[in-house]
Amino acid sequence: MKTQVVRMSQTGGPEVLRLEEVELPAPGPGEVRLRQTAIGVNYVDVYHRAGLYPLPLPGVPGVEGAGVVESVGPGVEHLRPGERVAYMGLPPGGYAEARILPATRLVRVPAALDDRTAAAMMARGITAHMLLRRVTPISPGKTVLVHAAAGGLGLLLTQWARRLGATVIGTAGSQEKAELAKAHGAHHVVLYREVDFVAAVRELTSGRGVDVAYDGVGGDVLRRTLDCVRPFGMVVSVGQASGALPQIGLEELGPRRSIGLFRPSVLAYAADLNAYAEAARELIPLVAEGALKIEIGQTFPLREAAAAHRALEAGRTVGSVLLVP
Repeated sequence: MKTQVVRMSQTGGPEVLRLEEVELPAPGPGEVRLRQTAIGVNYVDVYHRAGLYPLPLPGVPGVEGAGVVESVGPGVEHLRPGERVAYMGLPPGGYAEARILPATRLVRVPAALDDRTAAAMMARGITAHMLLRRVTPISPGKTVLVHAAAGGLGLLLTQWARRLGATVIGTAGSQEKAELAKAHGAHHVVLYREVDFVAAVRELTSGRGVDVAYDGVGGDVLRRTLDCVRPFGMVVSVGQASGALPQIGLEELGPRRSIGLFRPSVLAYAADLNAYAEAARELIPLVAEGALKIEIGQTFPLREAAAAHRALEAGRTVGSVLLVP
């Protein structure tokens, strides 16, 4: 069986992503052949493309999608052809019309969810679960800071943290993005291009600082975020959209600040099948019931994966970004 994929033979800019036709084998033991209907685009795909996180070459990026089971390999008993499923995590290979992947990575999609929502919720939803339930459990009375609050992860974090009883302070680059974050539950949104976000967060917390700050930007934003957190609070680095992470020594965390710095990996979290299943069991009903809303900002044809990467890196996206075969 032949299928179209977006493959890269070298690392570099978006131009290295090329549409190709490849032969797709039958699924082996414990595997499923999935016909994809929607594919999530995430910053980890950019990191793979740029070589920040090595990907075996030639390789197909993509760690999130949804579709229909076409066939199953020996030993797969809990899934049948025709079932709608979604997934996130390794191995990569999501930028494809159809792909082979382990059956253990697939979760059923309820009838209340369309395929695009299912694809858009998985990576960011599992990440949000990791951050809010495992890294630093959030409970009523906590105050959190969410950078890029109008992004795909930011919108989910904002909604879920507020649902858990937290006060949410977000940052955004425009008034339009600020309004979107507020519509998804942010109590306060700081326009970081217009004001000093550190001073604004300190003022909003009466000088105390937040309990937890989530940063996916990196660079100077991460270093400055250290001053937004209360003593014995936590800064969580979940990405580096700026392209770089600063070198932060232990002396910068304490004793003056007395804070923690956490650098978790959602791919490592999802590799634990028990954690992955637990996160999916909590996430999917919340989305299906409408308690968590998935914002899909932009949709591109699979062949325009490079354009999707350019939009994501330029900050022209809000919510989740999808490719459609």
